[in-house]
Amino acid sequence: MISKVYSSATQGIDAYIVEVETNLENQIPGFTIVGLPDNAVKESRERVNAAIKNSGFHFRPKKITVNLAPADVKKEGSAFDLPIALGILAGEKFFPPENLDKVIALGELSLDGKLRRIRGALPIAVEAVKRGFKKILLPVDSTREASIVEGIQVIGVESLEQSVRYLNGEEELSPVFTNREEIFNNVNKYHLDFSDVRGQENVKRALEIAAAGGHNILMIGPPGSGKTMLAKRLPTILPPLTFEEALETTKIHSVAGILPKDKALITERPFRSPHHTVSDAALIGGGTIPKPGEVSYAHNGVLFLDELPEFKKNVLEVLRQPLEDFKVTVSRSRMSLEFPANFMLAAAMNPCPCGYLTDPNHECTCTIGMIQRYMAKISGPLLDRIDIQIEVPAVDFKDLSSKAKGESSETIRQRVVAARKIQQQRFVNHPHLHANADMGSREVREFCKLDEAGSNLLKMAMTSFGLSARAYDRILKVSRTIADLENSENILPQHVSEAIQYRSLDRELWRR
Repeated sequence: MISKVYSSATQGIDAYIVEVETNLENQIPGFTIVGLPDNAVKESRERVNAAIKNSGFHFRPKKITVNLAPADVKKEGSAFDLPIALGILAGEKFFPPENLDKVIALGELSLDGKLRRIRGALPIAVEAVKRGFKKILLPVDSTREASIVEGIQVIGVESLEQSVRYLNGEEELSPVFTNREEIFNNVNKYHLDFSDVRGQENVKRALEIAAAGGHNILMIGPPGSGKTMLAKRLPTILPPLTFEEALETTKIHSVAGILPKDKALITERPFRSPHHTVSDAALIGGGTIPKPGEVSYAHNGVLFLDELPEFKKNVLEVLRQPLEDFKVTVSRSRMSLEFPANFMLAAAMNPCPCGYLTDPNHECTCTIGMIQRYMAKISGPLLDRIDIQIEVPAVDFKDLSSKAKGESSETIRQRVVAARKIQQQRFVNHPHLHANADMGSREVREFCKLDEAGSNLLKMAMTSFGLSARAYDRILKVSRTIADLENSENILPQHVSEAIQYRSLDRELWRR
């Protein structure tokens, strides 16, 4: 007797349909799974056998062959337990097999027949709708994220026994419904706020410019100056998360299994801060069957690298592709997958190994050679992708003890959103550009023209401060963003002057 149950699996951040074909024969008992299963799928034989018996379903031992089609794609994970068990029970007529038509089943079985949460429920639900399925049967703990997708009934089940009763019509289960509008009304609600930060007005201004133009930013300052505190508040001033961005971000977190079970949607821009001991595979993504890394978890949000020079050089170098292409390509012998990685890079570092080069209250104990070796850990190509470099001075007692509150994140965000709208209109004929930071040399020449006074000022700065050639385009792009924040059609000398101040490393801060 052959039965067929539809299931699904993820590849990258998207899903594909898997047909679970089960053949039962009155021969020497055995249980074989074919179709490129990984170890977790192979082990489902033991879980399925125990779950079926402990759920009260008994039948004569038979030779069972399960085929997972398409057979040329590697299958991984434990979500095939439920469809395999249902395929066997359908073959034994414990419920009418036709009741599985247009139904996708997923779930990991425990030995007593209970169902455990699975990964990737959201992208699987999206694919199920595209392929015309009517229902998706999955563990109760996975229903929240799947129910955010419209056009399919999401049925949550707690056990194999309950699944069979439902398919037999013996138990009625209501589809899980999630109000998308209600959830989306809570999008962009943050617990942190820029008004909590005392002092550091120049750094707040730099972060506002970075958010307005999508510029990557590097903060340089002594320990305890507030670099991490400021970086954590950067997502609160970025433009509001759209529903499409929230859905795409949630898909990544769902596939990775890091989406909280009580959440149907990621409602805040992600903020990821990996430790400096992170490996290149953990940062960029990888594995035998490629998984997303930290750069993808930060998609549509902020990736914060604290103590930047402490990261391994090869780890920092792999950042160059996502910073340039806004995606990561992971190639393996059997497949090549792309993961989205459109994030803002915020980094922080000390000005020297001891950290006190720029602190007037502490004496620096580092030699020039030590400082140069420390700074050399950050390569030129990586610095080339960081538009804003800002000094973060130690906070004065006067600022720390002040009771006056600074501007709120919402106030700053309104200015950021207005500047982004100007950029959207500017790049209407350039669909590959989303913000000023995305401009290449050609677009810089087109949109960042200076008058004679501005051009002379930039020339003088290049000469006097010894600014590098790579700083030229960066200054122009940041100048364009500053002008947008002031709703100025032209880049004025004062905009250029301010942008020049955000090239601390090019002015060789560490040599002072």
